[in-house]
Amino acid sequence: MAITYTLINSATAGNGGSAYFEFVSIPNTYTDLLIKVSARATAGGDSFAHLLITFNSSNSSYTNKRIQGSGSTAASSSDGTTYVYQKYGINGSASTASVFGNMDIYIPDYTSSNYKSLSSDSVTENNANEAWINLNGGLWSNTAAITSIKLEAEYAGAKNLAEHSTAYLYGIKNS
Repeated sequence: MAITYTLINSATAGNGGSAYFEFVSIPNTYTDLLIKVSARATAGGDSFAHLLITFNSSNSSYTNKRIQGSGSTAASSSDGTTYVYQKYGINGSASTASVFGNMDIYIPDYTSSNYKSLSSDSVTENNANEAWINLNGGLWSNTAAITSIKLEAEYAGAKNLAEHSTAYLYGIKNS
């Protein structure tokens, strides 16, 4: 079976950055979705920031499990409820200038009447003393088809994606 990827939409933070990226009116003609993110947050004073993911403007019924490491620290954790939380998933404002974290987010079977799962892997870059790698699994306990996806950078409650941050949404077909 051939697997085909089709670019559905893309987003780029322009001059001054962007509060968030949102993909709306996602067609139901694919089997799975893939989002490729290259991002940096403008908020906070740390080398990392977090990426928050929500579906269909819903702020409930999310759970999240992750393992992460920084080269000197390893940890695992769980959280969620109002979004899927990609902890330490992208570069923060105190990381090396003009360096962006990268993340792939895979969402299988996004139109089914089952709960929606996702998996992601991310890495931050930093030419200093701290960088993070993460593997994440998330679940949205809702049976609705995913028709919109919102991505927000967050650190200490402040939310803003730095200029030149990008996200690409692909539809995947198994034919």
